[in-house]
Amino acid sequence: MISRRLFLLGISATALSACSTTRQPVVVEPTFDPYYVRMYGPVTDEPYMVAAMDLRRVDPQWWRQEVPYMTTERPGTLVVDTPAHYLYLVLEGGRALRYGIGVGKDEALVFRGNATIGRKAAWPRWTPTKSMIAREPDRYGPYANGMGPGPENPLGPRALYLYKNGADTLFRIHGTTEPYTIGTNVSSGCIRLMNQDIIDLYARVPVGARVTVINA
Repeated sequence: MISRRLFLLGISATALSACSTTRQPVVVEPTFDPYYVRMYGPVTDEPYMVAAMDLRRVDPQWWRQEVPYMTTERPGTLVVDTPAHYLYLVLEGGRALRYGIGVGKDEALVFRGNATIGRKAAWPRWTPTKSMIAREPDRYGPYANGMGPGPENPLGPRALYLYKNGADTLFRIHGTTEPYTIGTNVSSGCIRLMNQDIIDLYARVPVGARVTVINA
């Protein structure tokens, strides 16, 4: 007869054997259209490298795409729809190129209406506004005299500066060091695009282009 001790040892051995053959869950990585992988891949022909986007971290609704868009604005106009977190470059034939944007909670919500792109800058210098310094002096105070261009600059690789009646509105359309905040209201800044998107937009619009900003 099998002793109780041997019986229990047999159960233990069987349990251990079962555990050792249990398969671990297989994590299936998502696959992406090669078109978007190229669109948001690394940019290496710049003064500073622009890192590839991890598309797993940004909902596809915020990726750059051409969409139907009926508007009375003429082609070449930028429409910044801050409540919807989209920027549209109006095209011919009821179409637009749509970009996902991040919207600053303060600076981006103080301007609405029409303006023009008064200046463009590649790898711009950044200076925080007085309100930003007052709100977070420890964070922004050290940069009161500005920050030079580079990967850590909050404006990213490109910036479009909006003017009205010849004066700077302090409203900016620019890149970001926090690309995964696209589609949200962020703590500071104006209108942020993913860096690959602001490079694309910058190349498409000239100084003097009309901009209309929709705010809630």
